[in-house]
Amino acid sequence: MTAIVIVGTQWGDEGKGKITDYYAEDADYVVRFQGGNNAGHTIMVGDETFKFHLLPSGILRTEKKVVIGNGVVVDPIVLLDELTEIKKRGFAIKNLYISDRAHVIMPYHKIIDGIEEKLKKGFKAGTTKRGIGPCYSDKIARFGVRMIDLLDKETLEKKLDILIPIKQKTLDIYGENIKLSKIDILEEYLACGEKLKKYVADTSLLINNALDEKKMVLFEGAQGTHLDIDHGIYPFGTSSNTIAGGACIGTGIGPQRIDKVIGVVKAYTSRVGTGPFPTELDDENGEYMREKGGEYGTTTGRPRRCGWLDMVMVRFAVRVNALDALVITKIDVLSGLKNIKICREYEHKEKIIRDFPADMNVLADCKPVYDELDGWGYYSKDEWKRMVKKGYEALPDNMKLYLDHIRKETGVEMELISVGPRRWETIDMRSHH
Repeated sequence: MTAIVIVGTQWGDEGKGKITDYYAEDADYVVRFQGGNNAGHTIMVGDETFKFHLLPSGILRTEKKVVIGNGVVVDPIVLLDELTEIKKRGFAIKNLYISDRAHVIMPYHKIIDGIEEKLKKGFKAGTTKRGIGPCYSDKIARFGVRMIDLLDKETLEKKLDILIPIKQKTLDIYGENIKLSKIDILEEYLACGEKLKKYVADTSLLINNALDEKKMVLFEGAQGTHLDIDHGIYPFGTSSNTIAGGACIGTGIGPQRIDKVIGVVKAYTSRVGTGPFPTELDDENGEYMREKGGEYGTTTGRPRRCGWLDMVMVRFAVRVNALDALVITKIDVLSGLKNIKICREYEHKEKIIRDFPADMNVLADCKPVYDELDGWGYYSKDEWKRMVKKGYEALPDNMKLYLDHIRKETGVEMELISVGPRRWETIDMRSHH
């Protein structure tokens, strides 16, 4: 396998960062293909915790090449901060490449994001106000600024001469008393360009050459399937294509180059932001998952809404991503619960729905239909350690029944089972099949 795509099957926060980092051990390249610094990955190396927003998860394995693809929107100020932070913590940055075609988040994008979110009322997506949506809007409307523009004063100045008056008019219409300064923006962003220049490259060429040489390339998505701009819970999702197909568009490789798509499934469901959530729990079980699973956003620290595993969502993800394998994460969080439920289908106005609806009003009205399974006991860190060493067979019987249930519902084999945030807290099933 040379090209492997890793995607989230839910609303993001499935633990893709850890899983990408785990698979990255065998990879030569780790490539991020969409999203911006509205996403976050938390990775543990030994006892150290790292939180990334733009840098691909492979950055800590310094011998790997890491790529920020053209499908990512880049806030150069945030990126420079992240690079400074990891250098401070003793990691060398040798092999970072940023697509010359990636779009740049400008100061006015962040301002407009905040204003529009206020005005959207019922359509609020609960954005992180990092300027992601407005940057993608400008990209699609064909007046974006790209990384390549930051390397050429004349080009950037020409663009800003046109863009700043347009954005100023927008702010004036919104009644905001903010004056944009072309000179300040030009200076700041040229300075960013100067610092990032050595990383900017034709990354499509780089990746295709790597695949020609049979190098292993890992493509990592941010967010999850159900936040996809086309296939997610519109308008409550994100502004980019989070599904596996986005890996081709967001990096400049053809679809036939992808060998395998891996879907990361959290053993329960969580959601940041607004929008319907059929299996959401407003009880002690939901609270238990939030506290035990540390369900607070990597980027914003917002508490996540939690609920039972929803197979209607996961089956949809299997379909739109054409998943070859599943990875189950955070199954340890459910330990200690007496009974565990899995949503099999929805009931809507006395009709059974097996497939995820496009209509948000229908989704808001759906009642989950559950299968109930017995829980398994609570295990100490040492007991988990023993189980991981022995592998799948050592897992509690009721946990294996839970995993079987997921396998039957999706028809997809599992490759990894993650029972904690550290690299060693992983049961690798690849030799098991």
